[in-house]
Amino acid sequence: MVLGVRWTVHGDGRTPAPGAVVRPDERLSWPRTFGLGAQHVVAMFGASFVAPVLMGLDPNLAIMMSGVATAIFLLATRGRVPSYLGCSLSFVGVAAVIRAQGGDSATVTGACLAVGAVLLLIGLAVQRFGARIIHAAMPPVVTGAVVMLIGFNLAPVTASTYWPQDQWTALLVMLFTGLAVVGLRGFFSRIAIFLGLVFGYALSFVLDRVFGRIHSADGSGKITDHWRLDLSGVAKADWIGLPTFHAPSFQWSAVLVALPVVIALVAENAGHVKAVGEITGGNLDDKLGTAIAADGAASMLSTAVGGPPNTTYSENIGVMAATRVYSTAAYWAAAFFALLFGLCPKFGAIVAAIPGGVLGGITVILYGMIGLLGAQIWTNAKVDLRNPLNLVPAAAGLIIGIGNVSMKFSDNFTLSGIALGTLVVITGYHVLRVFAPAHFKGEEPLLDEGTSSYDESRG
Repeated sequence: MVLGVRWTVHGDGRTPAPGAVVRPDERLSWPRTFGLGAQHVVAMFGASFVAPVLMGLDPNLAIMMSGVATAIFLLATRGRVPSYLGCSLSFVGVAAVIRAQGGDSATVTGACLAVGAVLLLIGLAVQRFGARIIHAAMPPVVTGAVVMLIGFNLAPVTASTYWPQDQWTALLVMLFTGLAVVGLRGFFSRIAIFLGLVFGYALSFVLDRVFGRIHSADGSGKITDHWRLDLSGVAKADWIGLPTFHAPSFQWSAVLVALPVVIALVAENAGHVKAVGEITGGNLDDKLGTAIAADGAASMLSTAVGGPPNTTYSENIGVMAATRVYSTAAYWAAAFFALLFGLCPKFGAIVAAIPGGVLGGITVILYGMIGLLGAQIWTNAKVDLRNPLNLVPAAAGLIIGIGNVSMKFSDNFTLSGIALGTLVVITGYHVLRVFAPAHFKGEEPLLDEGTSSYDESRG
């Protein structure tokens, strides 16, 4: 295999042998491989095109750059780590905070590019020194708290922006999505968010035909009479064309808001590599640093042209587990399909037309799930919250992050919400550890060991 682009055919090329899996360096027949690639694209759709919409970025460019990012990741890991790099939802709260402070799309992508650069450096450091440097700086109690406050900090976005646009549609979409997540099985349970969006889209169309315009807040917060589903932009959009590119701009205040997300990205990548290694029976620990660095480099490229940052998608781990096909050839096919979608402006217009009420119902569940992943990190790492060394910094950081507490240092420099909460958790833990008695300082699992089952369970 050269750079992950040469595969041997598994068995008869039709289905995995009984009890076997199709390894990353194997493939099925090309028609089946392309079919699996299309399935991977559908699996990532739910989150991957919601993320740019919530961040105010071009969904066409986001999908296109997710395909480019996936190709970069496969090349960097030499085809040993099958993964799809989709748009990261961890940055949604960051984008909301930056825009609330007066930033525009260029400011958002500039801050995300800076996070990608830090992630790249962390990956290179892990390659050089091993995963223990992650544990030293970010033990599971810290990682879990930061992931939790990133998710729960988003609650006001749902409550004040999306839900009021159409409360009844939001409620019905929330109920449908919840039923889909819990009640469906196999592949369909893994695309429950996508199915919730389709349901909400269709429901909004029907309600417009039956009840006419709705009198409520629109996307800008202004109370008007408007259609729930406005498809005027879809009719005007071309079938083929390039997405909208823009250059990033950099502001220190925006970068500081975004930097805490690097902790969530490290946790996601570490859990992904560990989970895939366990399922395929291969030891991929030596690829952890490479995977993190590749994600950082791919995110830098995406944000440099105006797209969102990326992360490894555990939704696609679920597809691999269901099909027993871990071939990186399927991911190359998925990257190809993503590039094609990115060249269809009409597709982007359909995504951009998602009604606010639909996003309200989806984000109630989605944002909560992001936050609760932090609790799952604590559970899997057996973090003892009866220990004051763990309890105090996590408790303080969570309240600051969720409540959006602010600290004004000067007329031009303020820390609040996610950035301040993360700073309190990290510095608080390490400072208190210096003064804590010996029996408070028990060893905790390494980050990659502590998150393997959590990330796998997301699939």
